[in-house]
Amino acid sequence: METFAVIGLGRFGSRLARLLSAGGAEVIAIDRRKDLVESVRDDVARAVCLDAADEEALRKQGVEKVDVAIVGIGSAFEGAVLTTVLLKQLGVPRVISRATTSMRANILQRVGADDIVNPEQESADRWRSRLIAPSIAEKIELAEDFCFVQIGAPEHYAGKTLGELDVRKNFHIQVVAIRRTAEDVDADGVMRTREVVISVPMADTKIKSGDVLMMIGGDSAIQKFAAK
Repeated sequence: METFAVIGLGRFGSRLARLLSAGGAEVIAIDRRKDLVESVRDDVARAVCLDAADEEALRKQGVEKVDVAIVGIGSAFEGAVLTTVLLKQLGVPRVISRATTSMRANILQRVGADDIVNPEQESADRWRSRLIAPSIAEKIELAEDFCFVQIGAPEHYAGKTLGELDVRKNFHIQVVAIRRTAEDVDADGVMRTREVVISVPMADTKIKSGDVLMMIGGDSAIQKFAAK
């Protein structure tokens, strides 16, 4: 199970914390405002009221052990910068920081942010998918909790057929096509690569390493398939 620290529980941070937790992740939610902390307490593994620029306070909560920290502080850019620096100094492998302008994004990347989020342009729902199921390359919402995705086939499925996986029964999703790279030798003896699309995959179609699966199904079901 991946662990996340969400620092800054405004509209974006609080929703992301809830979505990550609902997706099966362990989430530490942090903010200086007690009312914001209380608002998510029942929805996450741990909700803590503290100053994210306090290194000792962060260590006491084990923040240095999380897989990903999201700095969602929006009201004070200086605080976002200091928190980003501190998280990288603590050894957090991946720090994602909020920025609303390209200049602020540049500054945060220079001080160590591994990725930038702009809540005005990107929703918490989209980031939930990127964090919990990063192999999803494309996602198109078709209806509430129902979508089309292109997803890199998880390596542990390579060599198995769709029939063996029985994705319709086990995951309640449908694989509608598979895109893969094939190699051929041309008339001159030169190895060429080409893209092949299997538009109607059958039960005996075997998944290969590097395949891209095009699937339709519920959002949570697809994330379960991608993470299993």
